[in-house]
Amino acid sequence: MKSMTGFGKGSASGEGFDVTAEIKTVNNRYLDVHLRVGQELASLEVDIRKRISARLSRGRVDLSINFDRTGSVATYEINQPFIAGYVEALRDIQREFNLSGDIDVNAIARLPGALTSARSDLTADLIKGIEAAIDQALDELEQMREAEGAALAAEMRSRLQKIETAVPLIEAAAGGVAEAYQQRLQKRVSELMARSGQAVELDPGRLAQEVAYLADRSDISEELARLKIHVEQFYGTIDSETEVGKRLDFLLQELNREANTVLSKSTDVLIKDAALAIKAEVEKLREQVQNVE
Repeated sequence: MKSMTGFGKGSASGEGFDVTAEIKTVNNRYLDVHLRVGQELASLEVDIRKRISARLSRGRVDLSINFDRTGSVATYEINQPFIAGYVEALRDIQREFNLSGDIDVNAIARLPGALTSARSDLTADLIKGIEAAIDQALDELEQMREAEGAALAAEMRSRLQKIETAVPLIEAAAGGVAEAYQQRLQKRVSELMARSGQAVELDPGRLAQEVAYLADRSDISEELARLKIHVEQFYGTIDSETEVGKRLDFLLQELNREANTVLSKSTDVLIKDAALAIKAEVEKLREQVQNVE
């Protein structure tokens, strides 16, 4: 199991270049990749996204790449249509408002997209260096995510153990529900007869029938059985090597559903307290699962 939170850094050097890649991830329902690679590497964005998606399945990913040229002079291509449109717009402004002044070449050169690195400058060695830096950053990131995932798994197991502890308490209390119903019903009938002053013989068969009906309506054995199964499935999913976040989230929904049903069916204070304790642990687990890949 891996966390969705982590950081990794990678670097590579070659003839005429130094490359550094930094990648940071936080939790997100889907894989959401954000790149800061500069205009010079815009042509590589599709390949970089594929490289990331091959390693990560969920989370917001922020990747930044910086590289310096240390050898030959870099060559740039002029985006002539872009610059021509910009210059013409400036001249329109001058004519419209009767302004004077010269067009600043430095301002034009600083425009995003005005100058781009020649595609031929992205040599095979440079592209390999960029890929190597990204892979190194991803390796470091995954190591951190695995370490945090292990810590999350340990915390989740402690929460599951608390849920397991609550289940026998519910089972023990549920075992005396029918007898409690019978005693409560007998007492209520006796009080009513005492108020009316009539001597009425209580039909044991009818009483047993009413007790059986009430006990059946409050039977939570199926809910407890499913709750135990979901807990075991949760343990197994934690130990899985695949992406488990969505499955864990589903299991938490089922655990919460069973706890709610137990609460709605029972009037016993001990059962309600134990079911509420289970719901509290489920909510704490839900917060942790939000950060699991």
